[in-house]
Amino acid sequence: WSQVVSEAEKIVGYPTSFMSLRCLLSDELSNIAMQVRKLVGTKHPLLDTARGFVYDSRNNLQMRGLVVLLISKAAGPSTAELSFQHDMVSGIYSSQRSLAEITELIHTAFLVHRGIVNIGELKSCDGPLKDMQFGNKMAVLSGDFLLANACTSLAQLQNTKVVELISSAIGDLVQGIYYENSKSSEENCLTDDIGMSRWKEQVFLSHSALLAKSCQAAMELAKHSAEIQDMAFQYGKHMSMSHKLHSDLQPFVKESSTDIMAFSLNSAPAILHQEFLGREAWLKQIREPQHRCACVFQQLQEAIKAGKGVTSAIDLCRCHGNRALAALERFPPSEARDALANIVYAVTRFP
Repeated sequence: WSQVVSEAEKIVGYPTSFMSLRCLLSDELSNIAMQVRKLVGTKHPLLDTARGFVYDSRNNLQMRGLVVLLISKAAGPSTAELSFQHDMVSGIYSSQRSLAEITELIHTAFLVHRGIVNIGELKSCDGPLKDMQFGNKMAVLSGDFLLANACTSLAQLQNTKVVELISSAIGDLVQGIYYENSKSSEENCLTDDIGMSRWKEQVFLSHSALLAKSCQAAMELAKHSAEIQDMAFQYGKHMSMSHKLHSDLQPFVKESSTDIMAFSLNSAPAILHQEFLGREAWLKQIREPQHRCACVFQQLQEAIKAGKGVTSAIDLCRCHGNRALAALERFPPSEARDALANIVYAVTRFP
């Protein structure tokens, strides 16, 4: 994955680790960073989020902006925009580069907001209450700051359709994350009956909508046809769906891991396992081991591995990958298109 991303960055001539550099070096965010240092020594999740911005080769936080740049280069200039080719650097318009930064700022803002903890569920080992409350305030303020910067830059693009697309993506993110939080806070979340159709809806809102609509917006900025815009949307949607499925599958397909990786009962393999097993048998399976907390995840993990949920999730991951590759066929052959295909191959390959 890291090699694929590194090669893709060379193609767009833009190291995406610096995607939000202009914002991150601002005086306001420097002040926020100084305040966040006060959280060192606590277990507030905002610290882990901040560390991830500095180095995260496994998940690559800048993946969304990179895809926007790649699909912009893969599509090239439209016939309607040929007179503005002087504004292109490495085959990408400056407005499309701004859009990639905006996409990353929005994603980062929501990552920061996800670092807010529920004060009512804290234990004494988590750290002093005042430190955790302070961390929550910093998560809210810094996330809002990043989001405000993104919205300001979005308005500067002076394209009402692009503003509409990205604004609706922000709305989708809010709706998706609200649903996740409302379910995780319920006492019976372990027995929640989601189903794959609902899972796909929620994953699109919280993981795919931003990338899909940003890819479409990049095509709109270059004045490409509605068909090309739709193909860009389809690639962003299905690639990010396969990326989420790949992430959900890791606790079940890692061969070398000696530790039991924590997984969500609302992850794709678990939901597919439930559908194959039947509702009653699934409820019995997750209730039985609950009095032995140390074993609950291991027992469930082995049960899901032994069923059809994992292989079905792998098939679904590859299905979304194939749909993303099919959307790419509408773009002319190029290094950028190959890089987009390699990203799909990287998340649909399993041991």
